[in-house]
Amino acid sequence: MSSEKRDFDKYAASWDENPERIKMADDIVQAVSEQIALTPEMDVMDFGCGTGLLALRLQPRVRSVTGVDISKGMLDVFNAKIADLKLKNVSTALVDLDRGDLLTGSYDLVLSNMTLHHIKEIKPLLVQFYKVMAPGGHLCISDLDLEGGKFHEDNAGVFHFGFDRAALQEDFAKAGFGDVWNITATERVKPNSSGEMERFSIFLMIGRKRPD
Repeated sequence: MSSEKRDFDKYAASWDENPERIKMADDIVQAVSEQIALTPEMDVMDFGCGTGLLALRLQPRVRSVTGVDISKGMLDVFNAKIADLKLKNVSTALVDLDRGDLLTGSYDLVLSNMTLHHIKEIKPLLVQFYKVMAPGGHLCISDLDLEGGKFHEDNAGVFHFGFDRAALQEDFAKAGFGDVWNITATERVKPNSSGEMERFSIFLMIGRKRPD
């Protein structure tokens, strides 16, 4: 996954210039807010936060947001935004699961957008999410429906060509999450690997950690 990490570092400076990414961030935050009540008492982790597109949209509505990513380049851009906006309730953490890093903290909401398909082993990550979640908290994963490897021009560092919702829902349950459900959150319209414009649907799957 190191080659994928370098790619993200390389593209960090221009990451926000893609209007489809901005639209997707808006759509995902809207979908999350329609499914879960966001409150000023919530501590949130954005896993695979990139340049903070989701995190900064959540920031005014919750107590704190911690952005977690493997890419130092992405976090550098995000940290510059935090400094420019003088935000006191947003922080970042460089976490490399391949290196053996573990997630820490306690969160009422953990979300991850378009990151899961870059993670080779999904089940151990879901267990980590469960461990850092406060009782009654929610996990929100948004990612691609099955897409046959057409979404990315280059599939280096891509371990899953989208997900079967039923199978992922079962993985949520095995990790301990209850009340698991999913919706179609948005779509991306972009050239596929053959260069033809195609619509790719993106789901939002939600699981709840049972209260103590």
